[in-house]
Amino acid sequence: MADKQILAVTGMHCASCGLLIDEALEDLPGVVSSSTDMRREVTTVEYDPGQTSLEVITAEIAGLGYAVRPADRPE
Repeated sequence: MADKQILAVTGMHCASCGLLIDEALEDLPGVVSSSTDMRREVTTVEYDPGQTSLEVITAEIAGLGYAVRPADRPE
């Protein structure tokens, strides 16, 4: 069963940034889907926790040069 997580992502400058994030996450094993909204500064990712973890997902986004945290946690 897949988990869904909303992540706050800052540092995006254009729609291509969102596409870059989505493509990188969807290449990870266990990620079912990723949808990034640059205007709202959020990425919604659906993943299989048996194949990947939220830590791996956030590390992937951070590795692309963006600040990331779960949306329900303060900075």
